[in-house]
Amino acid sequence: MVEQMDLPASKAGAPTATSAASRPRRLREIQGDPEDRLVLPIPEFARALGGGIVPGSLILVGGDPGIGKSTLLLQAGLLLARQTGRVLYVSGEESEKQIKLRALRLKASAGDLPEDLFLVTETSLEAILHDVEEVSPRVLIVDSIQTTCRPELTSAAGSISQVRECTARLQALAKSSGIAIFLIGHVTKEGTLAGPRVLEHIVDTVLYLEGDRFQSYRLLRSVKNRFGPTSEVGVFEMRSDGMAEVPNPSEAFLAERVFDAPGSAIAATMEGTRPLLVEMQGLTSAAAFGNPRRTANGVDLYRLLLVAAVLSRRVGLKLGEQDIFVNVVGGLHVSEPAGDLAMAVAIASSIRDRPVASDLAMFGEVGLSGELRATSQVASRVREAAQLGFRRVLLPRLVRGAELFPSGIQTIEARSVREAIDLALLGTK
Repeated sequence: MVEQMDLPASKAGAPTATSAASRPRRLREIQGDPEDRLVLPIPEFARALGGGIVPGSLILVGGDPGIGKSTLLLQAGLLLARQTGRVLYVSGEESEKQIKLRALRLKASAGDLPEDLFLVTETSLEAILHDVEEVSPRVLIVDSIQTTCRPELTSAAGSISQVRECTARLQALAKSSGIAIFLIGHVTKEGTLAGPRVLEHIVDTVLYLEGDRFQSYRLLRSVKNRFGPTSEVGVFEMRSDGMAEVPNPSEAFLAERVFDAPGSAIAATMEGTRPLLVEMQGLTSAAAFGNPRRTANGVDLYRLLLVAAVLSRRVGLKLGEQDIFVNVVGGLHVSEPAGDLAMAVAIASSIRDRPVASDLAMFGEVGLSGELRATSQVASRVREAAQLGFRRVLLPRLVRGAELFPSGIQTIEARSVREAIDLALLGTK
């Protein structure tokens, strides 16, 4: 016989504390080791998490419907069940047979399915908590949080109150039991449904699976992480047998590059702490109607407008009657200003119909006066270019002095966009 206190039920929207048994303690008395992480056998996934899964953490994986969230989490569940311990996969959207077929498609034959992977199709939170108590897993995967509901609440599943209350209960479960919980959330545009942004302040880690649905590459981006660095990125490729890791994304993004083609420039950009080399394409054509268009795919439209204005006013390119199209190959979105120089060179290469040197990579921020401004992590960008066989790198003039660059690669410094374009384009006088 075990005595239990009969506490009054908390109201919806006001969840209880994460740990009822917590009391004030000295910080140095609390046991904790940064190495106490569950090993995730998917290195790109572990990179986005900061090195592994922290026990007792609540992780939200968001993204557009059909982007591959369920596939990636089921892959992780199969591997974790083989190496770590029991994994409970809760699905509120698919039947058991559908998930079994997906598991078989992920190169897991019927005999190779792990013994410690448990599956249940349930939407009631109370039933899910009962299953967790029965199975005692080390990792819990909930697909998805929009379908999970508490029957005592009058609102429909997927509403803001349901999503918040269910997430708060799962957070209390993770902190009290040490179970690592993954939540799958869909990014929706309807105002009546709660998207993952409602939960960002509750969960410990927020991962977004991004990518163009017409491209095979997917980026798992960390935008919040209480146990590691933010802005880390894992790169995957969607295949028929699941999500395959891309250990060298720069080489993959440049695989279909056409040499000596006007309007193409190689940008050395950073995604978190990882340098990436991507091909940036620019195309200019005479406007058929009165108002010229500016179309950006993979870059911010306002950065394109800024670069076009600088090229017109400071460099002297006649872009006022030209349609300008900019595209980043591979479906990657370049958000940092260091991609301005490659964008400007690609546009200038297209309007002058002169190719960029094939062995040249570049990076730099463009200012309103036409100057080039320095960026961070210069040595990492140059080192990535050298590993991919580039012999020259065009960059802003270094103010802090020369850095340690790898041997065999030449760095070309420029003060302005005009000077950089003259150095980058072949045959430019």
